Amino acid sequence: MLTRRDVLALPALGLLASDFVCSPVSAADARLGPPKTLNDEFPFVAPKSKEAWEARRKQLREQLLVATGLWPMPEKAPLNPTIHGAIDKGEYTIEKVFFASTPGHYVCGNLYRPKGTPGGTVKRPGVLFAHGHWADGRFHDAGEKAGAASVKSGGEPDPDRGRYFMQALPATLATLGFVVFQYDMVGVADSTAVPHGKGFADVAAELRLQSAMGLQTWNSIRALDFLSSLPDVDAKKLGMTGASGGGTQTFMLAALDDRLACAFPAVMVSTGMQGGCVCENCSLLRVNTGNVEIAALFAPKPLGMSAANDWTKEIMTKGYPELQQLYELYGAKDKVAAKAWPEYGHQYNVHARQMMYAWFLKHLMGKDETVKEPAFTPVTPTKELSVFDEKHPRPKDEVNAARLREWMTQDCNDQMEQLAPKNADGLAEYKRVVSTALRVMVNSELPKEIADPVRLSATLMSSGDALETVALSHKGEKDRVPCTRVLGVKASGHVVVWLHPEGKASIIDKGKVTPAARTLLDTGLSLLTPDLLGTGGNVFPKPFAVDKTFAGYTYGYNRSVLANRVADALLAIAYVKSKKDTKKIHLVGWGEFGVVAVLARALAGDVITKTVADLNQFRFEDIKDPADPMMLPGAVKYGGLGAFLALCAPGEVLVHNQMGTGTGQLSRAAYEAAGAANKLTRNAAKLDAVKAAEWLVK
Repeated sequence: MLTRRDVLALPALGLLASDFVCSPVSAADARLGPPKTLNDEFPFVAPKSKEAWEARRKQLREQLLVATGLWPMPEKAPLNPTIHGAIDKGEYTIEKVFFASTPGHYVCGNLYRPKGTPGGTVKRPGVLFAHGHWADGRFHDAGEKAGAASVKSGGEPDPDRGRYFMQALPATLATLGFVVFQYDMVGVADSTAVPHGKGFADVAAELRLQSAMGLQTWNSIRALDFLSSLPDVDAKKLGMTGASGGGTQTFMLAALDDRLACAFPAVMVSTGMQGGCVCENCSLLRVNTGNVEIAALFAPKPLGMSAANDWTKEIMTKGYPELQQLYELYGAKDKVAAKAWPEYGHQYNVHARQMMYAWFLKHLMGKDETVKEPAFTPVTPTKELSVFDEKHPRPKDEVNAARLREWMTQDCNDQMEQLAPKNADGLAEYKRVVSTALRVMVNSELPKEIADPVRLSATLMSSGDALETVALSHKGEKDRVPCTRVLGVKASGHVVVWLHPEGKASIIDKGKVTPAARTLLDTGLSLLTPDLLGTGGNVFPKPFAVDKTFAGYTYGYNRSVLANRVADALLAIAYVKSKKDTKKIHLVGWGEFGVVAVLARALAGDVITKTVADLNQFRFEDIKDPADPMMLPGAVKYGGLGAFLALCAPGEVLVHNQMGTGTGQLSRAAYEAAGAANKLTRNAAKLDAVKAAEWLVK
């Protein structure tokens, strides 16, 4: 940190106050360029130690749960499945199944069971099969022409498997002794009440983290509940497979549900394209991560993968070696396997299926052998596999997306109401849940260390105030945050991190300290003012582009503007904290940046002594445009601004201009639960520098 002595020792630099108005470092901030998309590169760097990975694994798993709307997990109602219409196929049977994963939303599928297990006296391994984005899902019929082409290319052995590989896979597994549940993706085959990829693309869904991806993930969890509950299934020997979008479902469930013992995602794990459908994307999901790292969460359990001549074709050199390094940390290198068939296009053909059969036999049955898939006789898909008929019509309580979202919202509201802190223990649990969610929404926390700061300039002004500008960066990120530091003649080691929409221009105007900044400097407070993303010397050359069809395509890979600003504020706080001459750190947020201050204080904890924030009469609930710079996916789900203000308890906080923000009840309850009701002060007026200074120094 610059001291007055440092400045006096640098007269030869000839720097002027005007040097601080515009910084050339802004062009180096990668966030000012186009947002990352699902088609970019997502490398996975193997961790250096098992301990480092376990810490990362915990945080990443929480990220996936929050992103999919499953943090905390919704209550699981009894499934009460309907199982009927067994079709005798000789060595196995095919049954029709449907059950409600949530009230009024039904998961449908077919259950393939080996013959000869009456009454569940023999427990068999169970396998979930997710069909992916092939037309009509489990009803898929590729047609005579496509089936013949698959046979001609060598991808399939005969026309039946060329046309009906969706049936060949579970049929073979059942013949080998596995119980298989093949279930519908949302909006496919029999599960059509909510159209595929529809119903969740509006701002309200983003603010509540309601998504097709989240619903699909929840259905997968409930499908595993169903499979594991069957009397003939060994709940300790559960596997899952699927290709393409089904591969996404596979590695997602493997990452989130500890009950899976073996997994085989086909043609999906890649450092390339991450999944092109709405059902494979949602906000927050892949910010600073990617599919290979998500698949890695399954380590050290057996993970097999196949690749083809598609976005997965480089898996053997990009992704698989790093996964091997990770598994080697656990002494389990033999439990991860991958193979590419570059001569075939995007498909789950017989070669990949046979690799999968052997993988499941080895790791779920203890049989180390190769498998040649037998020929089979398919059934007529829609006519014979559909779960609904005259005796089993569609349930009368089946709901559409709008009604389903009403239930999701009410269920979430009930959960958050139960979490509302009433005592110290309740506050601790509230903070565990909501602070974790906020960390994921911002995709940052107070950095333990930062990249080496770059000093841009330093000077001693005619007023006697010392100034410097530095550029700060998170370790491992390509951000550059210009910060202006001002030390008055009465500097005491008490530093205010000053967050303002105008950035450095709010404290230095035409080479002079502004009146508002002077008020604080004259009390002995020093100032550090970061140009948060999009402000001051860090402005966007073009507005931040948000995908107009589905914001999850943008916020699934990039922090929102607000989240970036909070991350920048945390970076500035960490920088001040790292300096030996810092005694106390205060935080002041002006205008809309008062919200940034509250969120940063909630994540920084007691590193901050006092916080002053202008709430600017802001409510997340009022956001209507996904490109709004105040957008924060998930904010409303967890209670809005009041919920994040509650996380600041028992820290000293003064909020201004809070009328209409809805922050009162929850934040008061948190401060009362902390025994610190007097530490939260409210002032209906707009933030005033004089009053802020008086409050900070008293």
